[in-house]
Formats: sequence, C-alpha cells, structure tokens
Amino acid sequence: MGANVAPSPARQAVFQGKGELSLHFPVSCHGFCALAIALLGWLWLPAFGKDCAVILMHGKWGGPQSPFLRVAAEKMRAVCTVELREMPWSRNRNYDESYEVALEKLKQAVEQHRKSGRRLVFVAGQSFGANAAMAYQAYIGDADGVIALAPGHSPKLMFDNGMTGIALSAAQQHIAKGSPSTSIDFTDLNQGERRNFAIRSDVFYSFFNPEGLGNMAQTAARFKKATPFLWVIGNLDPLYPAGSAYAFDRAPSHSLSKYLVVSANHATTPEVAADQTVAWLKTVMDAQ
Repeated sequence: MGANVAPSPARQAVFQGKGELSLHFPVSCHGFCALAIALLGWLWLPAFGKDCAVILMHGKWGGPQSPFLRVAAEKMRAVCTVELREMPWSRNRNYDESYEVALEKLKQAVEQHRKSGRRLVFVAGQSFGANAAMAYQAYIGDADGVIALAPGHSPKLMFDNGMTGIALSAAQQHIAKGSPSTSIDFTDLNQGERRNFAIRSDVFYSFFNPEGLGNMAQTAARFKKATPFLWVIGNLDPLYPAGSAYAFDRAPSHSLSKYLVVSANHATTPEVAADQTVAWLKTVMDAQ
C-alpha cells in the first residue's frame, strides 16, 4: 500500500484522440514489449474503424467469391466489415427463391450487423447485386447507404426484346390459379450470354416482371428514404450510354450521393473503382 510501483507495459496503454491508441513502454523491456504491442494491436483493431458493414452481392451466375469483387472487397475491409453473400441468382442456386424472400433475408443480415455494433450498414453489389442493393432500399429501405457497381439485370429490356413475354403470361396464370410452384422454362440473358432455366412461376415473375423489383429505374425512385447512393459505371459498360437519367437521377436526392464514371467494362468496374469506392465510404462515415 502506498509504494511507488511502476505500471506494467500493458497498463501504460492510453487513448489519445478519437480511436487512437498510444502505447508507452520502458526502454528496457525490449522483446517483451514488441510482443505486447503486436498482441494489443491485434486485440484493438476490431474496435476501431470497423463500426460499419458492407453487404456485398455478386452478379448473375456468379458467387460470393467472384473474382470481379475480390479487389473491391479487400480494400473495403480496410474501412468496414465486409460480408460476401451468396444470392439466389448464383451459379449454384439457380433462382431457388423469390426476390422478395431474398430481400427479407438480407434485412435479417442488416439487423444482425447492427446487433453486432455496426453503426452504419451499406448494401452493395455488382451487376445483379447492384440491382438487389437498389431493390432492397425500395422494398425494405433501412440501409444507411447503397453502392451500385456496374448495375445490371434488365427485365424490362428482356421483355421489350420479346424474350420473356410468353413465360411471364404463363407464370401469371399459374400464380392466379394457385399453382405458384409450377415450373416455367425460360432463357436468361447476362451481358450477351444466354442460358436456359426451369424455375417456379412465382420466383420467375418476381425477378423478371418488367415493372417489378428488377426494374432499377423504378426502384431508385422508390427508395424509402434519401440515402447516400453511389452509382459506378464503366465507360465500356452497355448501360453507360443511358447516363445518370436512367436510374441514378430518380433516387431521392442526398448530398453524399455520387454518380461515378470509370474507364472499365462491366466486369472490371468494381476493381477499377475500388479506391474511389473506399474513399466514398470514408466520406459517408465521416459525415454520419
């Protein structure tokens, strides 16, 4: 009692400023202190700079480990927790549930990130994943930001080109008769590539209704609140000529929203825009 005992190295760890950990050690501690620094740094990293989460969704016929998202995901992890989520349009799942069910499950993921202490939760994706991020904000609406990288999946274009009209009519009839599980055969389109599928009528209708959740011009206009919205498009993307008026301008105005054009095609946009996407995330985080 009352003796002047020098505090241990760990007890000399003090905070300086917002989120900054400063460690002061006696000169004589040598290797022990180096180990202590490494251990303390590892322990504290999750608590600082990780109060946001990004749920990142892949494109059509892809998967959560899509090479198109690898670089973007790695760089986003410097700022936020990143969840790579497999969606119903993956190469493994082949439209095994409706758009509405997928978005309800996404809502559960958003809620779980909030329960885990994430202050802000962003929904994001590439191609069909970008479509889903926008659909989420229109259907659920509780995301703190939306990131659309090379947005894709255009059910209205497919309908207008005569690809889905007959199948949509058949699906509507099955649904009206109380047989939503009846299978529908159709040809899907992904950046010029076509594949044949057979899926439930109600699932098909949910994804390919030209006036439904897949219509990005409509979902942008139906965001449930003004939200920071990042739209990233490559100058070689088929959607690039449509410009910001196609969907971005229809979303509720927000001072942090941004329409970004990069030198890339549909597949390479997420990687090319990775640094700018992270910079935007940081801007939103600092402002919220």
